[in-house]
Amino acid sequence: MKRFAINSISIFKVKLFILLIVFSPVFMQAQNVQTTFKLNQSGFYPNANKIAVLTDTIGASNFYITSLNSKDTFFTGILSEQKKSAYSSTKTRVADFSAFTKPGKYIIVNGANHSYPFEIKNDVNKNAAVAVLKGFYFQRASMPLQEKYAGKWQRTGYHPDDVVYIHPSAATEQRPEGSTISTPGGWYDAGDYNKYIVNSGITMGTILSAYEDFPGYFKKLNTNIPESNDAVPDILNEVIYNLRWMLAMQDPNDGGVYNKCTNANFDGMVMPGVTKAKRYVVQKGTGATLDFAAVTAQASRILQQFKKQLPGLADSCIAASHKAWQWALLNPALEYNQNAMNQKFKPAVVTGGYGDRNFNDEWLWAASELFLTTKADSFYKVVDAHVKDNINLPGWGSVGMMGFYSFLHFGDKLPATYAATIAVMKEKVIGIANNYIDKTKANAFQTVMGQSARDFGWGSNSIAANQGMLLIKAFLLTKEKKYIDHAVTNADYLLGRNATGYCFVTGIGTKSTMFPHHRQSTADGILEPVPGLLAGGPNPAMQDKCKYEFTETETAYTDVDCSYASNEIAINWNAPAVYLFNGIEALTNEVGYSTKNH
Repeated sequence: MKRFAINSISIFKVKLFILLIVFSPVFMQAQNVQTTFKLNQSGFYPNANKIAVLTDTIGASNFYITSLNSKDTFFTGILSEQKKSAYSSTKTRVADFSAFTKPGKYIIVNGANHSYPFEIKNDVNKNAAVAVLKGFYFQRASMPLQEKYAGKWQRTGYHPDDVVYIHPSAATEQRPEGSTISTPGGWYDAGDYNKYIVNSGITMGTILSAYEDFPGYFKKLNTNIPESNDAVPDILNEVIYNLRWMLAMQDPNDGGVYNKCTNANFDGMVMPGVTKAKRYVVQKGTGATLDFAAVTAQASRILQQFKKQLPGLADSCIAASHKAWQWALLNPALEYNQNAMNQKFKPAVVTGGYGDRNFNDEWLWAASELFLTTKADSFYKVVDAHVKDNINLPGWGSVGMMGFYSFLHFGDKLPATYAATIAVMKEKVIGIANNYIDKTKANAFQTVMGQSARDFGWGSNSIAANQGMLLIKAFLLTKEKKYIDHAVTNADYLLGRNATGYCFVTGIGTKSTMFPHHRQSTADGILEPVPGLLAGGPNPAMQDKCKYEFTETETAYTDVDCSYASNEIAINWNAPAVYLFNGIEALTNEVGYSTKNH
């Protein structure tokens, strides 16, 4: 979406990165090491499957698990037969060392091929789990990020959004064109500095679902944010920061919800506050309003437990949800069509559109959340009308599965009246999960991700994370360990077991994304990017026209900040990663991955 070339700051950071690497003692000692082993660069749980993939297929068949200096050998294994990947010219051999369970720090050796260092330990993915959740703190608008919480990525607040203009597309008698409202807070959506209701919707629903599935785990998780010492779990405090912004995006006069709070054009690759462009709220739409209704209904249900700490918030949320639903009933198919809007109103707005034409999935999700919170039969009738629609993996334009997830979470608590609906939903989720499992062995990297060319597109890493989320949901429904085992393959994919060899979470692993399409990471003068952000991942369409060294389906990724097609970050990509990594961490004892209780 964002079309900007690498600027002088980026060039400086690249040069500094190269100098630091080339002249570091680690590089001097390891310059002959080949990094053709692709593996989770964080490591492995003691009692979980442990797989690395060698993409240098010439040489000996033995591999060894050794100490970091290669002097002590702890395990010897045999590489699998060579397999050609379906989506690139890559050929692989698999090193399976699941039988090795001793905690410690190791590398894998095969002739001249040495892997990056990794650990075997309990809670091995906890750093990634905390990082991807903390990544949302770094996306907060309208507040300074203090050093005690943000470290060297501290910054001033900017984008206060206390004077936001009503765009002519959003004008009403009560709020005429050019009048102003206040919509502070919330998260910057992606690499840009705008805030979008539709994308916030799927993001919030995913994170709230994580909390709803694993409340005990999240009540103990500290991410070092300003609210960490209060009586509300950090994950909910982070959600609430965005929730209060979302509430400010509803027109109190009619209940409709503005599509976004935005500049007319994208800012340059600068720190927040360098540009002073006018901010607008634009046309209301059915998609944004129903997403809002779903999120506020789900939030109300969860925040009921925290009425003492958050007086009135749960009640405000459900009231806002009802009002949004009523607006949607009066406007059941109002598309946000930015091109059409720009032909009629000025200034033209060219930031992300998040336009949608089919609202069946939004009706299903919003009705599900409102029913589960209120138990009103009128909402269930809408769920029942859409339960047999074509439901796919969640995304901002396909949110029906979010309704399934919430319904299934409460499946055993609902009266028998709803058993048939629950059965349809469960069959759908389990069917998709089983299809993933059936195809994994045929994948050259033995991950669920990458079984179809359709997995690789804009934000492909969110596909991997959402597949993992669905598999964890399947485990919660069945308690069959195979679903968690396969969810872990996609955690491994995101952290390095993929055709590119990159760990796609900034700040994690040895070879991770360094130059994401993210304005603060590019413009802050700090070598390392803001941590905890999930890069978009391989995208063979390469719409940004940047230079890609590799262009095949599963390798079309370039770690440069001009690459908005493969290297941007986005909150709706981070959210399923929050669910995946934290969900696995929450279940390690239950599925026997750890050697002791947390």
